[in-house]
Amino acid sequence: MARNCEVLVLGGGNAGLCAALMAREAGASVVLVEWAPPAYRGGNSRHTRNIRSMHAAPTETLTEAYPEEEYWQDLLKVTGGRTDEALARLTIRHTDSCRPWMARHGVRFQKALGGTLHVSRTNAFFLGGGKALLNAYYRSAAALGIEIHYDTEVLDVNFEGPVFKSATVRKDGAEHVIEARAVVAACGGFESNLAWLREAWGPPADNFIVRGTPYNMGRILKQLIAKGARSIGDPTQGHCVAIDARSPKFDGGIVTRVDCVSLGIVVNRDAERFYDEGEDFWPKRYAIWGRLVAGQPDQIAYSIIDAKSMGKFMPPVFPPLKAASLRELAPQLGLDAAKLEATVARFNESVRPGNFDHTVLDNCVTEGLVPAKTHWARRIDTPPFYAYPLRPGITFTYLGVAVDAKARIVMDDGTACPNAFAAGEIMAGNVLGQGYVAGIGMAIGTTFGRIAGEEAARHVRG
Repeated sequence: MARNCEVLVLGGGNAGLCAALMAREAGASVVLVEWAPPAYRGGNSRHTRNIRSMHAAPTETLTEAYPEEEYWQDLLKVTGGRTDEALARLTIRHTDSCRPWMARHGVRFQKALGGTLHVSRTNAFFLGGGKALLNAYYRSAAALGIEIHYDTEVLDVNFEGPVFKSATVRKDGAEHVIEARAVVAACGGFESNLAWLREAWGPPADNFIVRGTPYNMGRILKQLIAKGARSIGDPTQGHCVAIDARSPKFDGGIVTRVDCVSLGIVVNRDAERFYDEGEDFWPKRYAIWGRLVAGQPDQIAYSIIDAKSMGKFMPPVFPPLKAASLRELAPQLGLDAAKLEATVARFNESVRPGNFDHTVLDNCVTEGLVPAKTHWARRIDTPPFYAYPLRPGITFTYLGVAVDAKARIVMDDGTACPNAFAAGEIMAGNVLGQGYVAGIGMAIGTTFGRIAGEEAARHVRG
C-alpha cells in the first residue's frame, strides 16, 4: 500500500470514483480506499438506476425537455425550501453536461423509458443499473492507473488546523498511515450505524431496515465534525422509503421497494389510513413514505390494492399477500378484519367518478374523507385483494459536512479547507434538507465528485 500520494479518495462509490477519475485525468496520482470487498464495492451506488438530468431537447435517453427552472421547482417542492439554492442549481446545471463524460468512462444508458415510471423526460437510466455503472468506472480507474485498496477501513483523518495531512487506515488487521496533499471524503452517511440511528430517532429506529450498504457507519463524518467541519442537515432526515417488511436488515436494495402505494390505500396496524396516497407522481413522493411509516405505531403499515391495480407498477422481489376477500386478507396482516373492512368501505364510499390515468395527475379523487386521496382514487372492490407489509427503509442520511461550490469542506469558522473536499452522501445535506426526488442522489454525487476531483488535482498540481 502506498504511504503517500497526491490525492487520496475515501470511499469507492459513485462520488468517490468520479473524484478519482477526474483527479487522475488532471494528472494527479490517486489512491482510493474502499471498506467493502470487491463483491460489495460501491456503497449505495450499487442499488441505483438513474440520474435526474436537465436537458434542453430530446436525446436518445431522454424525452422532450427538462429545463433548469422546472428541475429547481421540483427540488424546491420536495425539500420545502431546505436547500442551498446556489449548490442545488450548480448540481442541476452539471447534469446537463456530465452524461458524455460518463459515457467516455464506459457508462451506457438505456433508451427513454415509458410505462409506469413517469420519468422518461427527467431521468437517464443506466443500462445494467448501478452495478454496471460502478464496473465501468472501476475498469476505467484501473486503466488510468488509480491505486485501489478494498477491505480497507478508514480509522482516522489527521488535520493540522484546516489542512489535511494524512489518513489512518486498517487493512488485513494492520494499520497504515497514508499521507496525501489532498483528500476527498466520499464515504457516505451513517445509516448503517444502528446505534447512531437510535440516538437520532429513539426506539422507532429499532424497526428500521437499512436498504443500502452495511458499510456506511459514519465514522469519518463524525470525525470531520469533531475536527471542526461545519455540520449541515438534520440527523433524522434522509432518503427513507417504504419497503417490504420481509426485507433483510441490510442491503436489500431497490428490489425491496413497494411501488403500488399510489394505486390503493395504506393503513397502519389499527387498519387506519394516515396520508394521501395520491399526492403526486410516485418518483416525487416515494421517498417520504419511509418517514410516514416510521411515524406509525410499531413502524408498520400495509399497502392494500385489488385486482385492478395488478400489472400497473413494478413488482418488488417479494410476492404480495393475497386473499379472495378483505376479511380473509386481514388475518394474514395481523389486522382486525372488521376495522379493515370498515376503512375500505369508507374509502370506497368517498370515491368520486373520474377518468383514471396513472400517467397524469388525474381527477379520480375522494370527497369528505380525511385524509383525502387527491389522485388515482378508485374503489377497492375487485377480488382478489393484495397487500404488502411496509417498514421504513433508510437508504442514506442527510446529516453531513458543509461544502462550498468547489466542494471544499467548510469549517465552523466559515473558512474552507484548502485541500479537503467532500462529495456524495457525506455532503448531500447541502442540497437535500428533507425530501427526495428520484435520481437527485446520483446527480449530487456525480456533480460534487467531479468537482472535488478536479479541484483536488488543481490544488496539488497547480
